[in-house]
Amino acid sequence: MRFANLVRLHWAALRALLVLTALLGLGYPVAVWLLAQLPGLHDKAQGSIIEVDGKAVGSRLIGQSFTDAAGRALPQYFQTRPSAAGDGYDPTASGASNLGPEDIVDTPARKSLLTLVCARSKAVGELEHVDGSRPFCTGNGVGAVLSVLGPRDARGSVVHPTRVVSVNEPCATTARPFVASYHGVRVECANPGENYSTGRIVPVRGAAPGNPPVPADAVTASGSGLDPDISPAYADIQAARVARARRVGTDQIRELIRQNERGRDLGIFGEPRVNVVQLNLALDQKYPLPR
Repeated sequence: MRFANLVRLHWAALRALLVLTALLGLGYPVAVWLLAQLPGLHDKAQGSIIEVDGKAVGSRLIGQSFTDAAGRALPQYFQTRPSAAGDGYDPTASGASNLGPEDIVDTPARKSLLTLVCARSKAVGELEHVDGSRPFCTGNGVGAVLSVLGPRDARGSVVHPTRVVSVNEPCATTARPFVASYHGVRVECANPGENYSTGRIVPVRGAAPGNPPVPADAVTASGSGLDPDISPAYADIQAARVARARRVGTDQIRELIRQNERGRDLGIFGEPRVNVVQLNLALDQKYPLPR
């Protein structure tokens, strides 16, 4: 290739680089920034910050934990849903647990998603004085799962169970298994460290209602771990506790919930929800704690 052609090609490439840098590296960001300053968009572009008396106290887009230093729920505030972002609602560690619906057997290293849900439902039920029982959960707040051992047929089903073990309940933590027998075989509680994976894993639904009082968002984390919203159903079961702590009527607290409830976006997208950060700020303003 002749030197003149080489210079011409490199000069064209350099001009393209300069033009694209000006357009995409400078012009486009400036245009987006200017667009974000328009009325109606400015607040969102700045993080939707909530201020009280001129002081930033949070964002409408990011949830917060309303707990004491020991992680116990503060009774005077509505509680958010669980969070898998860092130690909870950490914006620098946004993410989910990546545990799925088939994660039902506890291991020595960690609790299964099913047991986490069961334990959370039991804890919420005790805190809010409602029925915390849930399908596929034991009364002790762990996953109701059996390992059924015995000869199998060609499809892998156990033909004649010879041994049945409640895999998520070690003998040291329960007086007896959550169910006495399975297909006529006495159910044993698990022994710590023993492997029951060779058996057929069978979740047991139990007698809990199909529509438990503790809603799903009270026991599961959002995909980001930062969701500031809860369902109206979860807010409603907390109303009586908050009313007692604030020494006001439950109906007054429920009315405040209704005032802070948002419907589906455009009437069709998402579900009705309540922003917990904004609701708790409204609580402090309208019904301050008694002195």
